[in-house]
Amino acid sequence: MKLRLAPPSFSGRLHDARTATAIGRRLAVAVAVCFLTGVLSHYLQRPPGWLAGELPSRPVWGYRLTQGIHVASGIAAIPLLLAKLWTVYPRLFVWPPVRSVRHALERLSVAVLVAAALFQLFSGLLNTVQWYPWPFSFVPVHFAVAWLLVGALLLHIAVKAPQIRAHWTRKSPGTLELPAEDGPDRRSLLLAVTAAVGAVTVTTVGQSFTPLKRFDLLAPRHPDHGPQGLPVNRTAAAAGVTAESVPGWRLNVYGPTPYALTLDELRALPQHEVTLPIACVEGWSKSAQWTGVRVRDLLDRAGARPGAGLRVVSLERRGAYRVMDMGRTYARDPLTLLALRLNGEVLSLDHGFPARIIAPNRPGVLQTKWVTRMEVL
Repeated sequence: MKLRLAPPSFSGRLHDARTATAIGRRLAVAVAVCFLTGVLSHYLQRPPGWLAGELPSRPVWGYRLTQGIHVASGIAAIPLLLAKLWTVYPRLFVWPPVRSVRHALERLSVAVLVAAALFQLFSGLLNTVQWYPWPFSFVPVHFAVAWLLVGALLLHIAVKAPQIRAHWTRKSPGTLELPAEDGPDRRSLLLAVTAAVGAVTVTTVGQSFTPLKRFDLLAPRHPDHGPQGLPVNRTAAAAGVTAESVPGWRLNVYGPTPYALTLDELRALPQHEVTLPIACVEGWSKSAQWTGVRVRDLLDRAGARPGAGLRVVSLERRGAYRVMDMGRTYARDPLTLLALRLNGEVLSLDHGFPARIIAPNRPGVLQTKWVTRMEVL
């Protein structure tokens, strides 16, 4: 007596091409927005040498907007991806599993697409809470897999173009074979998915879109929670900066005419006040009032040429952003400060006392805290 393993059967009526297409086009929009804003974020955070001096410092809220959209669209894509996988997962059990070389390549491309999408969305979600349970560096791997995901998605769309075209709208030709009674169930499913997307968006986007901060229930940051009313990602303790390391602090500026300033001498220079947002790659942001010395004034005192860039070094003992390079556009912007005060108060140690950089349209990781040295490039 021989045992034959029959493939599982699925009785759900919504595991069909029309439902998959309806959810897929919404997912494609979310992924496209997330990808484009993510690429912009990557090059603002890690610009190639030829681009570093040309990055724009305006609008001042530019990075806040694009990074907020990046994180929001990535989170919104998670329920869409899960719904999409639910509609198509019976196809994973087709028999025989491979019918031809073309079919094998198609299934391989789908496997790459699904794996890349799951990795991108869930690793990005873990990044928002700063939890990295993997041995590799998040930023370069996340950036590389983003291109892999987009390539696999374009290939998938090209292969499935006839089916997508046939089921794009309710009146598309080739859809008459679908039972009419499935319509209400399909609409209910799409409504539920839309509600899920709306729920996760409304309860997380308040960390950057402050008018909705009262609904900020699921986001890892609240824009009002933190020392001096501003959140902190990297504390002084995490950076190895203590109160004992600050006494005797001096700002050393190196250039054609190098000099050094004590904190009192820095405070005696002309002070400027600006209102700028600090926006972090994890998706949270908030505007604050910053007071300090214009970076361009410090560069001029060091004899820097008009087109010179700047390198800033922090007191922190370790960290990927202990040293930061700033292009000439940012360095010369009148809103770029070596800040000494936040919201009218002396900077707390966690916010970068005795001095930190604040510049318009810059990722938070490049707003260097605990500045000890500046070098004209």
